Amino acid sequence: MSNNESFINEVTEEVRRDQLFMYLRRYGWIAVASVLILVGGAAYNEYRKASEEATAQALGDAVFAALDNDDAQARVAALAEIDVTGPAGAVAALLEAAALQETGDLEGAAARLDTIATDPEVAPIYRDLASLKSLMLQADTMEPDARRAALEALAVPGAPFRLLAMEQIAFTHVAAGDNAAAIETLRAVLEDAEVTRGLRDRAQSLIVALGGNLDGSADPGQ
Repeated sequence: MSNNESFINEVTEEVRRDQLFMYLRRYGWIAVASVLILVGGAAYNEYRKASEEATAQALGDAVFAALDNDDAQARVAALAEIDVTGPAGAVAALLEAAALQETGDLEGAAARLDTIATDPEVAPIYRDLASLKSLMLQADTMEPDARRAALEALAVPGAPFRLLAMEQIAFTHVAAGDNAAAIETLRAVLEDAEVTRGLRDRAQSLIVALGGNLDGSADPGQ
């Protein structure tokens, strides 16, 4: 290799190094920032996870402490002090309503359940459960027709508590003196593939108590 070629190669390498350093000075911050973002994001995720776990632990401790009270009124007061939203808030409110029911305050329990049932921020399954429990508590104070209309909204296909709502609809027919309609509703419950053993037993017992036949034959008096 001649001296000229060697000189040219050295100059070329020097130019390449200068260009590399220039690129690093100009764009190197992007790589550094990317690393910092990745590291910072991972750290934030860990912090958020730890914070959520701590919040859940504190909520669980508060709920268990409230339920540990032997006095129902004390449980009501303790549960009412739990300030939380979302699914956990709905569960705490349901427990508070149950404690109110235990104290004998059925009106207060139903009112607490109604606040859950009408809250658009609460998941539908909790709203439906609260609505069903509220309607059950009002069995003796609400007109059968009005209660049946509200229950029918919970008995539509696909509703999570459809069969339980149908059972309650049967009770509204009994309250209205229409045993035949009650038996028909209970038979529809028995024919459903999703009926549980406990609900099946209750439906069969009520059909017999109302004078119906479990084999589907014509009932006495029809």
